[in-house]
Amino acid sequence: MNKQRINLLWFVGTLVFALLSMLIPLPAPLQPFKPYWPALFLLYWSLESADRVNLGLAFCIGLGADLLDGVLLGEQAMRLCALVFIALRFRSRLRFFPMWQQTLAVLALLVNDRILLLMVRTFAGEALPPATWWISPFVGAALWPFLFLLMDDLRMRLRIQ
Repeated sequence: MNKQRINLLWFVGTLVFALLSMLIPLPAPLQPFKPYWPALFLLYWSLESADRVNLGLAFCIGLGADLLDGVLLGEQAMRLCALVFIALRFRSRLRFFPMWQQTLAVLALLVNDRILLLMVRTFAGEALPPATWWISPFVGAALWPFLFLLMDDLRMRLRIQ
């Protein structure tokens, strides 16, 4: 198998894994602690391989997530497009932040994602979510350094560009 094919399989495989991780059921008390996996993986690839990640890919991943999750079509697509746009816009700065600053930036992006979700669901006529609904961005930010270092380590071991 040639190098480009392995690179592509690794890239696509991580995004499919992110979509499937979204589907893992959790007990009701743990549901607020579930991170938004597609956002975390798209953020990683936005920072590490900007030539592969664009708004079109974010939109397609978001539509796939919408279909798998059974939510309003386009909801996650819009959120992921906004997230990837901001990440790509500030990529040159974010890449060279120390890990603690990068984690805070990821937290800000994930909170922004929650605010967008809140706006969409409020306009759709849903009630305001409980306070525990805001825990997920903090869990995602807490997982960010581990996810980033794990993905970076695997990418280097596999010699993937």
